[in-house]
Amino acid sequence: EALPGMSDADYQKMLEGVVVLVADRKDPASVNAAIAGAGCRFDVVYDNNARKLEEVEPLVEAVMAAGGCEQFIFMSSAGVYGPTGVLPLTEANPGDPNSRHKEKLTCEIYLDSKGLNWTSVRPVYIYGPLNYNPVERFFFDRVARGRPICIPYGGTFITQLGHCEDLANFMVMCIGNPKVFKQVYNLSGNEFVTFDGMAKACAEAAGAPEPKIVHFDAKKVKPPEDFPKAFPFRGMHFFASIEKAKQDVPGWAPKYSLMEGLKSSYQQDYVARGFDKAEVDYRTDDMILEASAPKA
Repeated sequence: EALPGMSDADYQKMLEGVVVLVADRKDPASVNAAIAGAGCRFDVVYDNNARKLEEVEPLVEAVMAAGGCEQFIFMSSAGVYGPTGVLPLTEANPGDPNSRHKEKLTCEIYLDSKGLNWTSVRPVYIYGPLNYNPVERFFFDRVARGRPICIPYGGTFITQLGHCEDLANFMVMCIGNPKVFKQVYNLSGNEFVTFDGMAKACAEAAGAPEPKIVHFDAKKVKPPEDFPKAFPFRGMHFFASIEKAKQDVPGWAPKYSLMEGLKSSYQQDYVARGFDKAEVDYRTDDMILEASAPKA
């Protein structure tokens, strides 16, 4: 997909030399046929969207049947970690068997069992252009329209975001670096931010007035299934150390501060893609605001 603001000519130039292989990754025969049809051995494999072992196995088996690869770089998540009272999270923290990302850990074990030079990347929250997860958009949708922002847990939980360009740069810089073989890395920005701080930072990035923040009790809010999520962040402190990534990949460090990244995301993605003029579903917000309003 073209980045917002990219010309057709630049997009076509970016695609020069690119061959697209189409397959259903849950269908081993489909994946094997696509990779065998490429007629080549792969130097580096990036697996950016697998969540379950059944999705990784067909790809790995097909790649190995085609001669293997020099490196296999797997997109995991910092969501694999279990609860802890000691922060920031580090790569030494144990995984959580109850996490919705728990199969990412199973995939790492599988990759190691196949003898691959694998690397697992564990981002915290990702933000920036073409973000499929509307993290910053949740806040922009409200500050751009002068709406209050409903925030749970008193707004004091601390979280962390990493710009997608910084994540991509790290993954590229892993190529040919033996230090990253059979290792996992937390990836995010340098800064931490509270929920309330995120709301205020998004308003500043959008050139909007400081927002009105309405705190609510998440335990008392039960939106119907067809309503939007009440809030985009998990209800806990959630931030990680990225020191290991800096140490093992010389020259890598986040390019974007949180404010620089949010300003870029607002102008080059949110506005550029027309989200500032799109219709937004505020039914959950309205439910919270109605319940929070002073009773006559």
